[in-house]
Amino acid sequence: QVQLVESGGGLVQPGGSLRLSCAASGTIFIVGDMGWYRQAPGKERELVAAITSSGSTNYAESEKGRFTISRDNAKNTVYLQMNSLKPEDTAIYYCNADIILINRVRRGYWGEGTLVTVSS
Repeated sequence: QVQLVESGGGLVQPGGSLRLSCAASGTIFIVGDMGWYRQAPGKERELVAAITSSGSTNYAESEKGRFTISRDNAKNTVYLQMNSLKPEDTAIYYCNADIILINRVRRGYWGEGTLVTVSS
C-alpha cells in the first residue's frame, strides 16, 4: 500500500508564506508526476501546480510567480512554497502522485489534505 502524507498547512496573514510538504511511502517502485491541488469551500478541486519526475513544472495561471513546486526524488517528497498569500488562496490543499508499485501496477494516489487559511 501507498500513503501520501501532507504537512505544513496552517493559518497565515495575507502576504505571508507557507511551505507544504507531501511524502509518499509504501510499496513504491517509481514515483512519477506529482502535484498539488486545492479545493475551496463550495468550489471544485483545481490544479495548483505539478512537477514531473525530471523536474518539469506546470502552474495554474493565478499561481505563477507566487508559488513554487519542487521535489526530492530520493525522499519521494514534493513541496509547494507559497508566497504572497491571498485570502482567496484559502482551501484544503491535496497532494497527488502517479506511482508505479513494486508489482509494476500503476496508480494515482491522493493525500488526505492540509488546510491553508489566509486571514488577518
